Amino acid sequence: MTSHHELPRPDLEFAFDVTVDLGPLEDHHATSVGHRRVVPILGGRITGAVEAEILPGGADWQIVRPDGTIEIDGRYSARTDGGDLLLLHAKGLRTGTPDVLEQLRRGEDVGPGAYYFRTTVQIETAAPALAHLQRALFLSAAERQADAVRYRAYRVS
Repeated sequence: MTSHHELPRPDLEFAFDVTVDLGPLEDHHATSVGHRRVVPILGGRITGAVEAEILPGGADWQIVRPDGTIEIDGRYSARTDGGDLLLLHAKGLRTGTPDVLEQLRRGEDVGPGAYYFRTTVQIETAAPALAHLQRALFLSAAERQADAVRYRAYRVS
């Protein structure tokens, strides 16, 4: 039996950049699972290991915790330049000091180093040429802008 220190250490390799265009936040207030917000996804672009247009119709189904931390649960689809379809699921956290979170809520520019915004990204596709994307987990560092989210995704080895 191997010991814990013998397990392989994951590495990160750049995979792709994503810009997600967002619609106005829909506040669903306190539901049975917490303070629910839904942010419509209007479009966007993926560049890097895969080139694709993000299609309108997805959304980020958020839960706002009592301390202001936001649980991210974004699901959206994209079409590659070759016509193949991808389904992306980004799940993670955005948090920071109360004043930074308030600035972000107001749509103000805040440098991405001033708060924590990380997601895992999983991809689903029927395209054989892109099947390798389904067999990897991606980790992203993200930035919230007034009407968009930008993130850089890394393949976890």
